[in-house]
Parts: sequence; structure tokens; C-alpha cells
Amino acid sequence: MMRTHLLMPLLAAALLPLSGCASAQQTGAPSLAPRPVEGRFDVAPPAVIAEPPGPLPTDLAGRLARWESDATQAQRAFAAERDGTAALVSEGVGASVGSERWVVAQQAISRLQSTRAPLTLALADIDRLYIDRSVEEQVDGLPDIYALRDRLADMDATQRAVVDALQAQLREE
Repeated sequence: MMRTHLLMPLLAAALLPLSGCASAQQTGAPSLAPRPVEGRFDVAPPAVIAEPPGPLPTDLAGRLARWESDATQAQRAFAAERDGTAALVSEGVGASVGSERWVVAQQAISRLQSTRAPLTLALADIDRLYIDRSVEEQVDGLPDIYALRDRLADMDATQRAVVDALQAQLREE
């Protein structure tokens, strides 16, 4: 009999959580069982087909041709000025800042730098066009615009490297 007294509290303690579950279902608490709507979302979303960009609009073709022509002319002018500038910079190396040889070399670098203006303006214009058309989601011609922008950016980087090298050479003591 003594054993029954010991088992009763244990039995009551074991059944107490189960009574809470039964009462929760009776009070309308949410069930953790799958709902009928679950599983409907296991379907892959439909494929979104994006149309490839069309050809360059005719109103832009002339602008791109002009920018390319400006860049080509700037490249020619830069090449024509580069060798003379390099020679003047070589003569100015080691000259004190403000001396005649140093000033002549600086002026040559400035003239070389000024030949780059049509290229840098064309690059800025094409960047603006590319950004505007991208923001407005006008994708026709973007590959052509980007390809020209890439060529102009390469030209610009090459020219900047030459000017930077000449300026660094002049600063050498």
C-alpha cells in the first residue's frame, strides 16, 4: 500500500502535461499540423523571359559616331605631342623646381594633357548617356554604347598612365 502512495504523485505529474495539451486543443489554440494551403508554394515560379536589347536607335548612332571620332582625333593629337613632351621632360629631369628647363617640361606636360580634352568629354557624355538609358530602362543599343565606352575608357587609362609617368619622371631628383 505504501507503494501506491508513492506512485500516485508520479502518475499525476506525468498526466498533468497531457491534460494541458487536451485543453489547448479545446480552446482553439493553433495546431502544428500542416494546413491545406501549405505545399501549394512548392511550385517553381514561372520563368521570366527578358527580351535582349535591340539595335542602337538611329538618333543615338550619330552621337556615338561623333564621340568615337572625337576620341580618335584626341588619340592622334596625343600621340603627336607625346614624343616631344617626353624629350622635354627628359631634359627637365634633375632641374630645380621653377628653373627654365623644369617650366618648359611642365608646359609640355600641360599641352599633352590638353590634347586629352575631347576624349575625356566624349567619355563623360557616353557615361551620362549609359546611366540615363539604364535608369530609364531603355536597353536598346546598350551593348553598343557600353562597347564604345569601354574603348574610350581604355584610351583614357592609357593616356593617363603616360602623363602620370612623365610627371613622376620630372619629379625625380
